[in-house]
Amino acid sequence: MSIDLQPMMISGKEVLPLIEGGKGVAISTGESSGAWAAAGGIGTFSAVNADSVDDHGNVIRTIYEGRSRMERFEELVAQGIKGGIQQAKIAHDIAGGNGRLHMNVLWEMGGAERVLEGVMEGAKGLIHGITCGAGMPFRLAPLAAKYNVYYYPIISSARAFRALWLRSYRKLPDLLGGVVYEDPWLAGGHNGLSNSESPEQPEDPYPRVAALRKTMNEFGLQNTPIVMAGGVWFLREWANWLNNPEIGPITFQFGTRPLLTQESPISDLWKKRLLTLKEGDISLNRFSPTGFYSSAVYNSFLHELYERSDREIAFVDHPAGDHSELFTFGVRNKEVYLTRHDLKRAQDFIAEGFSKALPTPDSTLVFVSPEKAKEIRQDQLDCMGCLSQCKFSNWAANGRGTTGHKADPRSFCIQKTLQQIGHGEEPDNNLMFAGHAAYRFAEDPFYADGFIPTTRQLVERICTGD
Repeated sequence: MSIDLQPMMISGKEVLPLIEGGKGVAISTGESSGAWAAAGGIGTFSAVNADSVDDHGNVIRTIYEGRSRMERFEELVAQGIKGGIQQAKIAHDIAGGNGRLHMNVLWEMGGAERVLEGVMEGAKGLIHGITCGAGMPFRLAPLAAKYNVYYYPIISSARAFRALWLRSYRKLPDLLGGVVYEDPWLAGGHNGLSNSESPEQPEDPYPRVAALRKTMNEFGLQNTPIVMAGGVWFLREWANWLNNPEIGPITFQFGTRPLLTQESPISDLWKKRLLTLKEGDISLNRFSPTGFYSSAVYNSFLHELYERSDREIAFVDHPAGDHSELFTFGVRNKEVYLTRHDLKRAQDFIAEGFSKALPTPDSTLVFVSPEKAKEIRQDQLDCMGCLSQCKFSNWAANGRGTTGHKADPRSFCIQKTLQQIGHGEEPDNNLMFAGHAAYRFAEDPFYADGFIPTTRQLVERICTGD
């Protein structure tokens, strides 16, 4: 099936309506986004803890010197700004004036507004748009307007966009470059599932996007593009969205497919793993310290988290009802009460080697090995504030530097694992974000015999409908 893919005005220039999705922490770099823009589309580099590089292009890994979380947080922000500026310049040079370049920022990352402003200030004229999700970025519009660049909020429902528009964006409509609909059941990374939506009951994106267009039309945004993000593989499968008045101007974002290109910075181990995925290998989970659902490959990293959650037991501080059995844990032999059934479970966990009971903010205990307990504690101590608030370490970007709740050992340090997988460590042992269509690498004949295309080859392939 042929497709009618027409160039479109995006961020002030006529380009292919194909956007490279931003993938945070060292995955969407200046090299990958610059190559995508050079091919005529919209490249997106990530300003989420972006890497700095030396004069030879080698990554300079951040070593934190601060003794306190707040000191390390300041180092994180400074490094994020420096790395973001460098990645913007790399992307600009590679693009050679072609396409458009966008910067992706997560609103709920630590120091998001400071990083955004710092990169925009240091890379004036090089960035044409800001894409922002993971939260409700009400202040995105005035920040973009300060530098006269377009802004692209990431939402997962018409209701979310309505709230953003009425509270903020209606005051600066001219720079609203597009609205990114990121499907909460299909996209990779963190997903915007609401409390009324089930991870087990995916909804067809068409009526949700049609509802978004209807809402946008109410606000006079008939000509503002919608960006469909999540699950997009073959454009021929979306042909009925093109030139469709119910959908309106539409562009397509590819987050997963650009992982497997020659310009992609991910390791060869990771690339080879992508080629072996099967349908069902990618699933939604709620282990992230952000509190959001996230989509990732089920591997040994997630397997350990699921097993950890299976070893969770509720307790009370005083005997009450069925919670009549005394149990002590920790170096201070804290006394709590379990049910008779759960006391037997606890004893079994300990006998199996999971002898460390760690309290959670929900008056439960999780049982882990001494080695895992030591790792969890060290990761919590090493926190550098990469999120605006973190369940795992109880960090919050406020005056006190804490959420006020206990640190949660059921989660993990997301900065640590994303830095590790992004810089070449074993993907099976780390959080491997992926869109739900990633299994199609193994089925798509384009990648037969392990073929890894250049970004230009990928863009040209996408334009054929495949």
